[in-house]
Amino acid sequence: MSSPIVIAVAITGSVPRKKDNPAVPITPSEQIESTQQAYEAGASLVHIHVRNDDETSSSDPERFALVQEGIARHCPGMIIQFSTGGRGRDPSQRGSALYHRPDMASLSTGSVNFPTIVYENHTTLVEDLASKMKQFDVRPEIEIFDLSHLHGAKRLIEKGLMDERPHVQFVMGVQNALPAEEHLLDTLLGELRRVLPDATWTAAGIGRHQASVMDWALARGADAVRTGLEDNIRVAKDRLASSNAELVEYAVLAIERHGRRAATPAEARTLLRLRPASALSQAS
Repeated sequence: MSSPIVIAVAITGSVPRKKDNPAVPITPSEQIESTQQAYEAGASLVHIHVRNDDETSSSDPERFALVQEGIARHCPGMIIQFSTGGRGRDPSQRGSALYHRPDMASLSTGSVNFPTIVYENHTTLVEDLASKMKQFDVRPEIEIFDLSHLHGAKRLIEKGLMDERPHVQFVMGVQNALPAEEHLLDTLLGELRRVLPDATWTAAGIGRHQASVMDWALARGADAVRTGLEDNIRVAKDRLASSNAELVEYAVLAIERHGRRAATPAEARTLLRLRPASALSQAS
């Protein structure tokens, strides 16, 4: 039997707007509907940013809760991951929704240059976010924009702020950060296996790099792949993606080309060392 792999769908992000692609889901109801379509197409993990009505980034815990509740209702067992990313958000509010106890949350362990800003993640903020995740039993996904961020994650382990088996995502193709070059993924993987040998991992390619980075990750036995309108609004240079589900369908085809299959939600939870969905419902 072919081995399962998690498909993560990043449905909205903090950058794309309706003017860029009308399919970008902004309101909680749009996000729930888009996630359900992606779930039915094969996604087993959803990465969530929420937006204000004017499409700007939001940290509103109630918006996160609305989306979380809708996805739990319509997508049984799907892994729900909140973003604690920083573009357009007050740093003091980036972890404000973690008390809703999503399965996972993203955690960047260092700062990096983005196209027009410095994405700032100073040590105090990173440790505060990690502490909140530990308090609410939220599993971190470590976002790696630079080789040094692996060592930032190692320091969190040494301080007892997370266990030795985090899920790690390499983000490639952001302008001014890690280029999307295959040999760099090998460098990152080599350091990951040296510094965090028990971690699971994935890689995300931004924009036109989405498909190629996915193929590189699949060729190297990744535990997950990532797709979605947050990272890429097109399926071809001259055609916008019609939905998050369409991007998931392309991911399913890529996985099958590599002799693997999309994980079920239960398999995804096992792969990423999460509690079964039934345990979550019993605890709530």
